Amino acid sequence: MTIRIGTFNAENLFRRPKAFALDSGAERRRILEDFTKLVALLDLDVYTAADQRKIAALITKHHADDDRRNSPRPFFVNQTRGGAKLYTKPRGGEIKIVAEGRPHWTGWAELVRDDLAWEAVENTGRVIAEVDADILLTVEVEDRLTLDRFNTQVLGDELGATPYPFNMLVDGNDSRGIDVGILSRHPITSVRPHLFDPGPSGVPVFSRDCPEFEIRLGNGETLWILGNHFKSKGFGNAQENDERRKAQADRVRQIYEAALEHSAHVVVAGDLNDTPDSAPVTTLLNAGLQDAMSHPAYTGDPGTYETGTRINQKIDYVMLSPKLWDTVEHVNVERRGVYAPRTFKSFLTVTSKANQASDHAALYADLDI
Repeated sequence: MTIRIGTFNAENLFRRPKAFALDSGAERRRILEDFTKLVALLDLDVYTAADQRKIAALITKHHADDDRRNSPRPFFVNQTRGGAKLYTKPRGGEIKIVAEGRPHWTGWAELVRDDLAWEAVENTGRVIAEVDADILLTVEVEDRLTLDRFNTQVLGDELGATPYPFNMLVDGNDSRGIDVGILSRHPITSVRPHLFDPGPSGVPVFSRDCPEFEIRLGNGETLWILGNHFKSKGFGNAQENDERRKAQADRVRQIYEAALEHSAHVVVAGDLNDTPDSAPVTTLLNAGLQDAMSHPAYTGDPGTYETGTRINQKIDYVMLSPKLWDTVEHVNVERRGVYAPRTFKSFLTVTSKANQASDHAALYADLDI
């Protein structure tokens, strides 16, 4: 039987942190770096006087205490009603951190979200409908119920495509609501998350997760999909980011090799946020996996991100175990959800960056299993 397996970084389905939509990459990085710093500070067991000053400065800098409907704040601190507080702010006064550490207040920091333009939502569905994969790994999806609603209401009701009978998503370690899920036309018989797998420093190695999805095909064969979204290069310390992706790849290799003991049909897929010659990707290739886009069946441009014309724009992968590699019939990239008017024709409904489906293309391979 022929089965189509794909991956698509949808950049959220209905709602997305508004900082992600900023036109300025520098401003986006600045906000996300400050948000990361704030989250790290808030997680400390004890807040020194210096920590308290830093927390107050970040809240003030980004107007995180401004809860007006038209507030420009990109993130806020959610202090639960009736619970112990992180800070107080008298009318007209300055923020004062009153909590002495993480155990002494109730709440969390959260990015402010905006609804995506309906045209962008439809174009995301259009990409998925056009690919029409039997199994599609979805990257940057809010949660499972959102994935299910998108499947039935957008794919099915709005676009008239056939909804997927099975979908699954386990919330990961990223507080921004960018999780790894799956849509399948074949039963998902088990899911194994790796949320708590420790990295070299003892903290969870995966920025999101590396869920293992076990899928039973119609011919009785079992397929294992290992979904991934590695640490990005977008913000933070470059060396630390590189080390984190390498540690993630090392752990995925271990998970992959263990999965081979259950089935010769194993796929590692998703957004690895690195190029084919990088240490993380090389780690996986050295384990015997092969990138579908390196197959002779694929003859298009080398990248999957933005225009996709350069190899350094190749960050999305469908990697196949040796047994699956021998079954490849066709490999392709669906780029028409990306707005790149000087490079290729998009869907007629994709007329700007604002309503493009994603800045990632969808990648898929047809296998005769």
